[in-house]
Amino acid sequence: MACVGVLALVGCGSAAPPPSAQTDRAAFRELYRELVETNTTASAGDCTLAARRMAEHLKKAGYPDSDLNVFVPPGHPKDGGLIATLHGTNSASKAILLLAHLDVVEAKAEDWGRDPFKLVEDNEYFTARGANDDKAMAAIWVDSLIRYRAEGFKPKRDIKVALTCGEEGGGQVNGAEWLMQNHRDWIDAAFALNEGANGTLDDQNNRVFLEIQAGEKVYQDFTLQTTDPGGHSSEPGPVNAIQTLGAALARLNAFAFPVQLNEVTRAYFDRRSELTGGATSQPMKALVSNPNDTAAAATLSTTPLYNAMMRTTCVVTMIQGGHAANALPQHAQANVNCRIFPGTPGAEVRQTLTNVVNDPKVTVEPVKPYTSAAPVPPLSEAILGPVREVSSKMWPHVPLLPTMSVGATDGRYLNQGGIPTYGLSGRFFRPGDGHNHGLNERIPIRSLYEARDFLYEVTKLYTNAS
Repeated sequence: MACVGVLALVGCGSAAPPPSAQTDRAAFRELYRELVETNTTASAGDCTLAARRMAEHLKKAGYPDSDLNVFVPPGHPKDGGLIATLHGTNSASKAILLLAHLDVVEAKAEDWGRDPFKLVEDNEYFTARGANDDKAMAAIWVDSLIRYRAEGFKPKRDIKVALTCGEEGGGQVNGAEWLMQNHRDWIDAAFALNEGANGTLDDQNNRVFLEIQAGEKVYQDFTLQTTDPGGHSSEPGPVNAIQTLGAALARLNAFAFPVQLNEVTRAYFDRRSELTGGATSQPMKALVSNPNDTAAAATLSTTPLYNAMMRTTCVVTMIQGGHAANALPQHAQANVNCRIFPGTPGAEVRQTLTNVVNDPKVTVEPVKPYTSAAPVPPLSEAILGPVREVSSKMWPHVPLLPTMSVGATDGRYLNQGGIPTYGLSGRFFRPGDGHNHGLNERIPIRSLYEARDFLYEVTKLYTNAS
């Protein structure tokens, strides 16, 4: 494991004059470009290289090796990450942790029609794999430390930046999980900021609301499988393994888990009802008033995001079956991916799936041991206040909307380990406009630069709060 460090500003002498706004932005763009153009996919990438490159930027900004830690999980030389610490003046105050992941989803040049790891800038967007998820945030965190150093900012509490690998899966070591299991002290903090929430734009690029995320659903895969003696395909019986599995999946497709609301999702639908006109506003109000309102739930369920926000979801994602084109199948199985509402035990979901399948020939088993649901961190005024203060200055009259992640981020490992973690990005998108995990992933140029300034200012307020 190689170690490198972030300069404690206490006693380090006078800081150099801060660069001009134009030079400052150009330096950030170059840092961002370098990070985006460093391939960090599971198949051909190198997170450790990306971490070392970001450490070099901090080193050039004046941070000593002792406060930069490029860590590499044993046996996985390309799955490393970076921890950087800007020391505060009050050792009694716990740190704030700024978390982002370096790895990205696979991207093929033949699909994109160009090299997806070359940053393209047009009049409106930065486009490349990782342009948003999650190298935008990783670059902003590193850049913020550089800006703090340039202006001589002395926070009361430590600021820790953790850039990790493996969030997107693909076989890489998950750095956030590895750190929590092996070096919790390196990232211990009062709370953490992470990906998981954005702002929304309308069709005219007007800002509608800004999100802050607290809590997320639990990821769990189940294997549904059935077997049969099989035989010659010229003499088929009334059912076979594939047909049996298909019927079970049809029953699952027709099933909806019951509606559940917690403090965050109740607030989400309550605020959305005020911001959303048309046919969904009244059902949102009705659902908040009565979660058992089946008519309101049915209306909201037609929107995938709203459906996912109010219940556990389970969907088939992969199927396998048969062994020969001219033989009756002896085996068929499917992967059913569930996103479990916080507080619902995995074993309870398995029992529900078994009941829905309603066929003793089809078994339902978890792919991996159940993960305990992390507690939903409280959205206290200490968390919300600084966000409101900065957002009201940058985007007056844009409301702040609490939300729960319906997917999964590295925040789950921190929340489970007792470090409350909140999603906050300050990035605004039109719905579906970011193309995360898809072709031509992108981020509006204006949004990236605004998010940079937003997170820089919010972090300052958090670090100097009592």
